[in-house]
Amino acid sequence: MTLESRLDVWSRGWRGPVFAALVALIAGLPGLFAMPPLDRDESRFAQATSQMLETGDYVVIKFQDQPRFKKPVGIHWLQAISVKAFSDAEDRRIWAYRIPSLLGAMLAAAACAWGAAALFDPRTGLLAGAILGATFLLSTEAFIAKTDAALCGTTTLAMAALARVYAAQLRGEKAGKWTKLAFWLGLSIAALIKGPVGLLVAILALVGLALWDRKAAWMKDLGWTWGLILFAAICLPWAMMITVATDGAFWGAAVGGDLAPKLAGGQEGHAGPFGYHALLAPLLSFPATLLLPAGLVVGWKKRSEPGVRFAVCWLVPTWLMFEILPTKLVHYELPAYGALAMLMAAAVREPLGRLARFIGGGLSVLMGALLAAVAVYGQVQFGTGGDIAWTVLAALLALAAGIVGAVLLLRRHSARALVTAGVLGVGAHIALTAGLIPRLEPLFLSKDVADALDRTRLSPRSGAAGPVALTGYSEPSLIFQLGTATELTDGEGAAQAVVEGRPAVVEGREEKTFRDTLAGLGLTPHPVATVEGLNYSDGDQERLTIYRGEPRAAAPEDEVQP
Repeated sequence: MTLESRLDVWSRGWRGPVFAALVALIAGLPGLFAMPPLDRDESRFAQATSQMLETGDYVVIKFQDQPRFKKPVGIHWLQAISVKAFSDAEDRRIWAYRIPSLLGAMLAAAACAWGAAALFDPRTGLLAGAILGATFLLSTEAFIAKTDAALCGTTTLAMAALARVYAAQLRGEKAGKWTKLAFWLGLSIAALIKGPVGLLVAILALVGLALWDRKAAWMKDLGWTWGLILFAAICLPWAMMITVATDGAFWGAAVGGDLAPKLAGGQEGHAGPFGYHALLAPLLSFPATLLLPAGLVVGWKKRSEPGVRFAVCWLVPTWLMFEILPTKLVHYELPAYGALAMLMAAAVREPLGRLARFIGGGLSVLMGALLAAVAVYGQVQFGTGGDIAWTVLAALLALAAGIVGAVLLLRRHSARALVTAGVLGVGAHIALTAGLIPRLEPLFLSKDVADALDRTRLSPRSGAAGPVALTGYSEPSLIFQLGTATELTDGEGAAQAVVEGRPAVVEGREEKTFRDTLAGLGLTPHPVATVEGLNYSDGDQERLTIYRGEPRAAAPEDEVQP
């Protein structure tokens, strides 16, 4: 049986979406368990969710004692359900907070396959879903406990349902109620996760289709009346509760403090030129990079086909929106990658031109070599001799994905090139994210500090007096691992913690103040461990020393003044 025949068998009925979801599961699951808590967004989200579980307040989002009014509550509720089901807030197991992201990635892949099957054919649908699930961008977001993979899943579900409604009207049929329900559920949950992003993607696609087709009557079949009621029923209760609970402060901070700066300029230094996302697309779509040029060619040459037209109307307006946005982060375009996957999968059906094959093959080799270089660089800079096996495996798999895929593509074996590159590329991703990177100890200062506190039985989780005082280093990943009560202070405050019998973690720049303060109190500091490494959030080399609490002995009873 040829590969094409096998793909036809695997794509029949429900098999295509399930197979695509399985690809996303395989690509993301190992990193979910292996990677330590990451800075800064992941640990902020996880810590805020943990506080919801600790306090029972599921309306107001806080990070320690500070309000965190940036994103809606949806991802926190999903994480809270996951932690309650599989772990406990006190255990601080980051993998439990990541499960909604993994499920979001699986939903995105399955939905992409489901939608593409209606517009093209089941085999193209399977390939589109598998491409999306295997991309380095989605399979990485799949093990990070924040909004983006879940947003991609819900938005792709809405767009896939829209694709099926569009395909049904082209056949002169009415879409089923479950399809329309999927559209409104996807949009509603996306809004509860990340505000207007999912809505904008759908609205821009609808406007693009209406202008291109010069008709919009079919859009009446979306069930606007009950759909908007459902949308309001899902989104409005929390919106009203947070408004009352914060006297409207949430909306002022979310719009004025988060959204507006993104529109006005590069928020928090995350600026980038127009074309930033296009430049990164070959890397982020790896291992399907080899079909990226061909997918764009199909988007232009076959634009009269309904499936291609829908994918273009989904992809182009959303992509332009984020290219125009002054603030640039690599994951912003993720809600559009389903459309890109559809175009790349559609290219497999076509005889590819010489130029598209050569450019795709060249990009594939280049991206494979780049990922191999990242593995080698990481090992040289931060690894040890014990990491070499993982480095070699990750580098070889990345190179093989790029080179073998390119060779097969140049020989006109598009489907075989995609499948081979996909298998090797997913293997490279697993070797990097579950094998090599977690072993690069100097990159994970927070984990090393938490482990050192556990080993010396100074962690509150070990029954020691708390909270731990941190000075000079206050990354959210360490706060998440040590608990909500963790104290952020300066050198003098750390000295006072030691006097009170609590452990302190002192960064090198605060060392002198800390020691001088202790000396003035007649105490000698007793370090128990030192951790050194790179704080990748700001690029600083850090030296963190852990001190045992040394409470001053009470004065003898006969010396106590009456």
